[in-house]
Amino acid sequence: MNSLRARTVAALAATGLLAGALIPAQASASEAPMVYVAMGDSFAAGSLVLPAKEVLTCARSAVNYASLIAAELKPAKFRDVTCGGATTTHFANPQPGIVLGQAAPQYDALSADTTVVSVGIGGNDIGLVGLAFSCVNLLPPGVGTSCKATNTSGGVDKLAQKIDAFAPTYGTVIEQIRQRAPHAKILMVGYPTGIRKGGCWPVVPVWPTDADYLQAALTRLNLRMAQQASAHGATYVDLATPSVGHDMCKPAGTRWIEGLIPSVTTNGLVPLHPNAAGLRNAVPAVRAAMAGSGGWKD
Repeated sequence: MNSLRARTVAALAATGLLAGALIPAQASASEAPMVYVAMGDSFAAGSLVLPAKEVLTCARSAVNYASLIAAELKPAKFRDVTCGGATTTHFANPQPGIVLGQAAPQYDALSADTTVVSVGIGGNDIGLVGLAFSCVNLLPPGVGTSCKATNTSGGVDKLAQKIDAFAPTYGTVIEQIRQRAPHAKILMVGYPTGIRKGGCWPVVPVWPTDADYLQAALTRLNLRMAQQASAHGATYVDLATPSVGHDMCKPAGTRWIEGLIPSVTTNGLVPLHPNAAGLRNAVPAVRAAMAGSGGWKD
């Protein structure tokens, strides 16, 4: 009797082991279906780069870098909530439409099954585009007012202070995303190079000293984003380095960001913003970050 019981137990154990071998192991997080959420402002939305998939509320392009990546990788779910004019305030709160309507808070697109999030934000929070327009000088250098002189009067760089004060908000954004999407890889996408050293007055009517001041501010914002990404376990995506030599001073066909006069030729209808080539050439850097350790793999 004891011998029969022993043989029965051994047989059941063997069957259990065999059954266990036939059951696939649970998929790891990196093998989960890709759920991609794209968040951010007009640089991420590709505002008015045609064709558009949404015009009146967020001016969102159908060929922004997130949409191009989604077309290549074919995620199980793709939610693009990038929106022209967005600030970090609009991540948690509704955003009035550019023409009409209202965009839902961008955080609402996040879910527990989200695997990757790209975020491009901050320029509107510090008023960078408005500052750039204030730096326009149609008269030769020295005839008029320098925006750098205005913003650094009294020996204090007001814009630099504003950027530094804003920087911790990047950390808050990362932590808020992680609360809603705890398994997602978070990509903080920086801004591209805007203008070359010394500028190119009068092609882009900004004096050399002001061109350098504006670019320094953009570089500082990118640096603060990168620092906060590192401190909070996110990944910074550098778009400034690959876009060197493709700034707004370059001719059509070479530039990835437009100057003050929008161009149909380059499919860039918003001044001081990326054109179609700029969006297209952001894809490799963002995809490379996705494919890095802990991210989505093709």
